Amino acid sequence: MTFETRRLLLAGGAALALALSVPFAAAPADAQGKVFRWANDGDANSLDPYALNESFRLGFLLNIYEPLIRRDKNLKLEPGLAVKWGLVNPTTWFFDLRQGVKFHDGSPFTADDVIFSLDRAKGEGSNMKNYFITVKGYKKINDHRVEVETNIPDPLLPDKWAVIMMMSKAWAVKNKSETVGDLTKKQENYATRHTNGTGPFMLKSREPDVKTVLTVNPNWWDKKEGNVTEVVFTRIPNAATRVAALLSGEIDMIYTVPTQDTDKISKDPNTKIIEKPETRVVYLGLDVARNELQFSNVKGKNPFQDKRVREAIYRSIDIDAIKKTVMRNQSAPTALMVGTVINGYDKALDKRPALLKPEQAKKLLADAGYPNGFEVTLDCPNDRYVNDEKICQSVVGMLARIGIKVNLHAQTKGKFFEQILAPRFETSFFMLGWTPVTYDVHDALINLMQTRNAQTKKGQFNVAGYSNPKLDELSDKIQVEVDKAKRNAMIADVTKIYTSDMVYIPLHQQTVIWATRKSVDLVLAADNIFQWRWVKIK
Repeated sequence: MTFETRRLLLAGGAALALALSVPFAAAPADAQGKVFRWANDGDANSLDPYALNESFRLGFLLNIYEPLIRRDKNLKLEPGLAVKWGLVNPTTWFFDLRQGVKFHDGSPFTADDVIFSLDRAKGEGSNMKNYFITVKGYKKINDHRVEVETNIPDPLLPDKWAVIMMMSKAWAVKNKSETVGDLTKKQENYATRHTNGTGPFMLKSREPDVKTVLTVNPNWWDKKEGNVTEVVFTRIPNAATRVAALLSGEIDMIYTVPTQDTDKISKDPNTKIIEKPETRVVYLGLDVARNELQFSNVKGKNPFQDKRVREAIYRSIDIDAIKKTVMRNQSAPTALMVGTVINGYDKALDKRPALLKPEQAKKLLADAGYPNGFEVTLDCPNDRYVNDEKICQSVVGMLARIGIKVNLHAQTKGKFFEQILAPRFETSFFMLGWTPVTYDVHDALINLMQTRNAQTKKGQFNVAGYSNPKLDELSDKIQVEVDKAKRNAMIADVTKIYTSDMVYIPLHQQTVIWATRKSVDLVLAADNIFQWRWVKIK
């Protein structure tokens, strides 16, 4: 029975019992230790490396495509397709390229491919433009050296580009994929469903939202530490089915792992739980840009533009209750938009405001002109973050107690991101999560909180439309400040600004939980990026 068939059988309880009684096709005996089968509740949506800046999708594609500089097991930068990099002067970086590297189709990797990839990543349809905000230009010095000029000193450029993967110019041109298929406009081209990278794994077959099969690249320039020769990824949206497949041995590894099943998995003699705090912060956001909310019964004005309304909402969300009942203590509540391991995190400022009693919150709403509350839609993914829909359901109940009727609109992450991200920003109240790719607080500031600017690309993921001139000014200074004490002081100031404004409501750092068969060894990084080249099957 296929995963897809089993998924369809889950419509009712009887069907579930039937589905779980029928085994999946087992791996051939001679493939044990080589074929790696894993599952997630969501798919990669697009195989184009620049289509969506979302960590699951980026992690999936980093096994196929490669950046100039990659991260090791401890998230430190190390050589990728560039063997060396550094500063020519304060505003010019050089990248010396690895020689002898070939794409999966056998064509050589050169500086022309780098220039093409950078153009494409910051061009039409790309969701990665935010990583080029400081870039003035770049040029080919020779076949194996590229130089990049920035408008201002940007010490974090190598960190940003650890997720900018290199593509073949000739392949993209041949297949009419010179630009990115824009997911927000439902665009596709050849690169949406096909790949040609330089990485350790090559695409063998692709069934979107069902199954993707990849095989090892025999001509990869580096050495794999693992012993996997084929990877079979299957989307299994139903949590019970994912867990059953793992426990039966038909799947080697799963994530997302349902929090309610971690004990059962850890106690099974053949499976194990691997977990650690994630760098991501999951948060709620309020549209403060529009003068009238798109999805509300309030006409002619926007209640979220009144801080009293934002405060009533923020201080009515019982994050400790969510941690206990929804996350089963597998989360770390926070008041900040960056996690504890991110450079610039300030423990002294990580203090959530006290909860309000319902009558106190209702008074804030009444003072703001909403004595009877109001109605608004909350947009939430149902297959992206741990217990995302359940968290949103809890928020719905908590806000009902203060007279705000929240209509929950939960959908798969593909449709969710298409709706709420640029250029549409079609949401009034939403859930998102963010991991700073540079592991520095400035990444969250420039992407999530600086005023949206189509020309500079600042605020590209500022879905709330938040705008505070003082925050913008400090963020720009933080970007170039090299004196650590001065920089930390400015970070503290900017943190006080956004936590006081309450446009964003940080919830928690979720715990990264993966589950595997005991025969599987792999590396769980705090950024939740899954590298198959480190997987070993005993």
